[in-house]
Amino acid sequence: MHPEDSARKIICESIDSLTDILEELPLSVSNASQLMVNSLLSDGKIVICANGNSAPLASFFTSSLMTRHEHERPGLPAIDISSNAPLITSISKDSNYNDIFSKQIRALGHSNDTLVAITEDGNCANIVQAIQAAHDKEMNIIVLSGKDGGHTASLQHPEDIEIRITSDSSSRIKEGHLLSINAICSLIDQQIFGVGL
Repeated sequence: MHPEDSARKIICESIDSLTDILEELPLSVSNASQLMVNSLLSDGKIVICANGNSAPLASFFTSSLMTRHEHERPGLPAIDISSNAPLITSISKDSNYNDIFSKQIRALGHSNDTLVAITEDGNCANIVQAIQAAHDKEMNIIVLSGKDGGHTASLQHPEDIEIRITSDSSSRIKEGHLLSINAICSLIDQQIFGVGL
């Protein structure tokens, strides 16, 4: 297949994947943004975690909240607990790699905070333990997942929010997560600062 035809096929698959989730995505994104707004207006912070190829999404989400998204406005309190390599390697050396997020959440989390866990399949033990720790701290929880939601789907309480990209492709899931993050940030800016949209 010619590279241009291959590129067209990839782009069409991406569009089709996003079209498939068009019905449920706006409601879950809207609910997630409202939960985060409530947390921020109650002096809470946003705690974000992810593994592997999803980790850059956690960093992007954090920087979009702390600096700016589309418009200039005051920074919002957010922390990416996936990005501190010395801390993560220290926890995994002294304890267990599965504890890298939960240990930070138990130290930093408060009841007005919101955990955003980004996971392609919902089965990473450290994400599962992060959600359990956040429940113990009575934090709000938003999970950006994919496929069938994995183990994280069974952990969620009725008040938790899941944004699930129901695809088996890692690329399509990450694209859906990025779209969701951009939409959430725009909605937060609109609801708190009256800017955008």
